Amino acid sequence: MSEYAQIASSAREMRRDIIRMTYSTGRTGAHVGGALSLVEIMAALYLEILHISSSDPEDDRRDRLILSKGHGVMAQYAAMRQAGLLTEEDLLSYKKHNTNLSAHPSMNPALGIEFSSGSLGQGLSQGVGSALALRRKGNNSRVFVILGDGECDEGSIWEAAMSASHFNLTNLVAIVDENQLQYDGTTSLTMNLAPFGDKWRSFGWAVDEVDGHDLSALLKVLSLQFSRPHVILARTVKGKGVSFMENEPKWHNGRLTQEQFEQAMAEQEESQ
Repeated sequence: MSEYAQIASSAREMRRDIIRMTYSTGRTGAHVGGALSLVEIMAALYLEILHISSSDPEDDRRDRLILSKGHGVMAQYAAMRQAGLLTEEDLLSYKKHNTNLSAHPSMNPALGIEFSSGSLGQGLSQGVGSALALRRKGNNSRVFVILGDGECDEGSIWEAAMSASHFNLTNLVAIVDENQLQYDGTTSLTMNLAPFGDKWRSFGWAVDEVDGHDLSALLKVLSLQFSRPHVILARTVKGKGVSFMENEPKWHNGRLTQEQFEQAMAEQEESQ
């Protein structure tokens, strides 16, 4: 199996793990829609792009990943399993008592969770600070920050974008999960971001726009380096891979019945 085929296979398994984790939460449910839209992005990062060691996640030479849209964390946990940082047993502890795998990221350097998140709009500022600190230490590691498109309504995102450009943080990459939905509807109706790419360009960023489910395209743009901060606008589908969840705002957070769980898992087998 080629390396690309292996990553694609891992992405399919990540979707299964996200569905299993969601079902395991019972009546409380989970933020499944925004996790499924992140699968290929997380697979590309953890299985190819990030320089991170499963044996020493705290190595100072590691790349940093900050999940600012913390509600998508199941995709991160699933990718960490594929990268050897977590086990299947760990995933089954998701949202359980005394677990390390909470509903939003909880800072845990031993697992490579750089910051706690969930309150939207903060991660890019954390990324700016991290990238600036690394540069001042002479550390060539890169910082990747994953944002939601709805999160970009927050003014703090644009303050951080301006700071990144001012300090010319060439070691900073932002990835926007542009699924065009947020908690209560479409981004275009809630707060229209268009022309989204032009906004980032006006703040001095290099901009790439890609299909966020196309692994080949993601791997290509994530490998690029520029003489300025870089943002990737990844067009995605909320609930990707589960027919009754795709593009449905109600699956921002939802619970699965046994029948829905079985249908979702069956669809993963059909997609192979």
